[in-house]
Amino acid sequence: MSKRKQIELSIDKIEEQEKYIESIHMMNEGLFNRTGNRKSYFCTTFGCQMNEHDSEMLINMLEAMGYVQALSEDQADLVIYNTCAVRENAELKVYGNLGHLKSIKRKRPDMKIVVCGCMMQQEHVVEEIKNRYRHVDLIFGTHNLYKFPELLESTFNRDKLIVDVWDVDGEVVEGLKSNRKFDIKAFVNIMYGCNNFCTYCIVPYTRGRERSRKPSDIIAEIESLVKNGTKEVTLLGQNVNSYGKTLEEDQRISFAQLLRQVNKIEGLERIRFMTSHPKDISDDVICAMRDCDKVCEFLHLPFQAGSSSLLKKMNRHYTKEDYLDIIEKAKREIPDLAFSTDIMIGFPGETDQDVEDTIDICEQVRYDSAFTFIYSKRRGTPAAKMLDQIPEDVKHERFERVLEVVNRISGEKNAEYMGKTLEVLVEGTSKKNEAVLTGKSRHNKTVNFTGGDKSMIGKLVQVKITDPKSFSLNGELVKYIL
Repeated sequence: MSKRKQIELSIDKIEEQEKYIESIHMMNEGLFNRTGNRKSYFCTTFGCQMNEHDSEMLINMLEAMGYVQALSEDQADLVIYNTCAVRENAELKVYGNLGHLKSIKRKRPDMKIVVCGCMMQQEHVVEEIKNRYRHVDLIFGTHNLYKFPELLESTFNRDKLIVDVWDVDGEVVEGLKSNRKFDIKAFVNIMYGCNNFCTYCIVPYTRGRERSRKPSDIIAEIESLVKNGTKEVTLLGQNVNSYGKTLEEDQRISFAQLLRQVNKIEGLERIRFMTSHPKDISDDVICAMRDCDKVCEFLHLPFQAGSSSLLKKMNRHYTKEDYLDIIEKAKREIPDLAFSTDIMIGFPGETDQDVEDTIDICEQVRYDSAFTFIYSKRRGTPAAKMLDQIPEDVKHERFERVLEVVNRISGEKNAEYMGKTLEVLVEGTSKKNEAVLTGKSRHNKTVNFTGGDKSMIGKLVQVKITDPKSFSLNGELVKYIL
């Protein structure tokens, strides 16, 4: 892997992948005509919504090549792990899964195993796979996803592992189609990479520096989605509030301005976004959320730790007081706003008082939900070298203490919805009972309800809440909206 630099891709280079897609498609069609069987794939995604969206693009390429989805990785002809490097637990799962596939590939040597994503941007991980998991066929990273068809074809004619990881901040590649999980909901990347360099985080090293998509490309993608039935989009970026800073001056707009433009798209019903960084969220963004009727009353705003001294060690560039000021402004402008957050427990140097400060923020803000997790060392980050690491048993005790508070507040917040009528975008049927429909409210609450049928999937309905639970709301249909 070379020294980090910018790389530019020609349109011809990107379009060249169609040649490889067609070549593999013809090969797979020939197999089907001879045997009646189609090649199958199984894709497992670890990590964030950015990774989920990347997997959607990989799956679209695979299906264009004639692959169909397998029921399990054990049965698949092609297995893909799209990896995450943010926490150790996700990495250990990848290694465990690769170990499981070793015996399967011994019995089925034609199986192809592909590992991609953020983990692969780390040299020591690539070396680990090369040395211990020699049954893997292909490794690539986050910057050359568009090249997957070419890389896959190259595995058909050789038995040795192919590694193609770029240590570069690639150009924003437009035109890659996605195979989305829900036609009615879609993730839309508005930017890539991160410039924040929080001391615990590997993302700037694996995803590269910030690059924003042109507003015209974002709008065009959403308009195309809406024409095909999408009702809700989630605008994605590692820090959406930094959107636009890398654009040419004649195209540069802020995230608040982008929200207002997306809000004007005919036929779109809902807008969400994530993730926001407290140091960059502006009054303009809060006002845009207030003014734009399609922007949902929901804000994911990670605070990580309640202690200003810990936040400084994390390189977060805000204090506890700064964070609470933002929350106060948001509540003042949007009284019905729901909040979620990320909370890290066990960062080096954390004290019992720091944990109390974290609990204090939870009590003051009263989050509807919170992703609470235990700090784990990430090789190559400044925090991994800090001397005052917290013992594992102490981390777990503190984690349980904070989680108890978070879950209590979440349950209390849900109880407040008793008897209220909410707008719900119906996503499907309940996994437990097909007679029960399920969807999301504008506040990002999971709502299960009776009185409807499958024809309502993809529609907006009103549901009266009759039985709020700790992590979901149960209710009954009141009426259609759309």
